[in-house]
Amino acid sequence: MSNNNHIAVARVGKLFGEANTGGVSLTLYDTFDEVVDPDTEPLFVEIDSLDVPLWCNSFERRGQRGATVHFADFDTPRRAEELLGKELYVIAQEQGESDEFYMEDLIGFTVEAEGLRGEITDYYDSDINPLFGIDFGSGEQLVPAVEEFIVQIDFDNGHIKMALPEGLLDL
Repeated sequence: MSNNNHIAVARVGKLFGEANTGGVSLTLYDTFDEVVDPDTEPLFVEIDSLDVPLWCNSFERRGQRGATVHFADFDTPRRAEELLGKELYVIAQEQGESDEFYMEDLIGFTVEAEGLRGEITDYYDSDINPLFGIDFGSGEQLVPAVEEFIVQIDFDNGHIKMALPEGLLDL
């Protein structure tokens, strides 16, 4: 593998289990436990010079260095045979490359919105309506924690610029 952000974690050995299920056995490398959570993230394999994601339908450890796995979309022996002998890897995020963060990480950030300055004092997680608790100096105001209202986030200085709809703040 020529790509330097690939971290090799396992090699596919042989077909495993019932003949029609497409299970394979893996030899796990030392790096596997450090960088892989097979329940929540895909492994990758290179097929025709492309990074192909492999999602685990089932993953079962077999001792220190082994595992048996069934991958989604590779659920027949014919499909699973395409993986035999191939190295599996994860794609590492470059430091600073990921723009992923948790809204809770913004607690304590200063906020600039509608000419006001405040501080995020809390985050209320909800699938329907996640909210920031922001104190602009007159007590906590609840503001929807949605991307549309966030203009800019400066992680280095702990500062957020927001554009809020007129009348949203009850000041």
